[in-house]
Amino acid sequence: MKNRAKEFLKKELRERKVTYIKLSKLMKDRGFEYSENTIRSKINRGSYSFAFLLEICDSLDIDIVCLEKQ
Repeated sequence: MKNRAKEFLKKELRERKVTYIKLSKLMKDRGFEYSENTIRSKINRGSYSFAFLLEICDSLDIDIVCLEKQ
C-alpha cells in the first residue's frame, strides 16, 4: 500500500510538472509549512497521513472523491 501511496503523489506531481520546491511554496501559500526535504521524505517513504495528502491535494487543487469499494 505504501508503494501505491508514493506512486500516486509522484504521478500527480509529474503530470502537473510540480517539483518538490514548487510544492513546498504552493503549500506554504495555503498555510501548510513543510520544507522541500520533508515533503520529499514523506512521499518517498509512502507513509504519510491522510491529512498530509489532503494538504497536498488542496495545494494542487485536486478534488478528492471517495468511492465505495464493492
